[in-house]
Amino acid sequence: MREIHTSRLYLKQMEQADAGALYSIWSDPAVTAFMNISAMTDVSQAMEMIGLLTELERENKAVRFTVRDRKSKDIIGSIGFNTLDFDNERAEVGYDISKSHWGKGFAGEAIAGMMEYGFGQLGLNRIEAKVEPDNNNSIRVLEKLRFTLEGTLRQYEKINGKFVDYRVYSKLKADE
Repeated sequence: MREIHTSRLYLKQMEQADAGALYSIWSDPAVTAFMNISAMTDVSQAMEMIGLLTELERENKAVRFTVRDRKSKDIIGSIGFNTLDFDNERAEVGYDISKSHWGKGFAGEAIAGMMEYGFGQLGLNRIEAKVEPDNNNSIRVLEKLRFTLEGTLRQYEKINGKFVDYRVYSKLKADE
């Protein structure tokens, strides 16, 4: 079982036993507002999501961790590489933090841990993030971590029947 440790957090490989805690986060519309999922309405949806992510990890296409508070051991979110492209040594980072833990620097700390893991253990050259232009909290976190804004993917995805733009941010190993 893989773990990544930071000063206040530890990121632990996601497993089915985490479904209840993750459901409580993923069922909050404030948390899922900028995710590519709708707020969950049943814990079985969290179990399905964990199963899907576990299968993608087995195929070396993605990896997902729970974000845990080192003091309380509580799950306060999740983070991972939504896509892994080892041929091109790049990955796309995605993350969520429970609303009760917003504004405390946990997202930035978790992303920094993932960058260290990605550039170090996985041998990545590039880590990117796609963010909706209205997701100001996420944009601030990425800017604090000195990600570079590369541009906007116009009407990139269709969510709830509406086309959505994404801003692309990246960090290269050479930027560290």
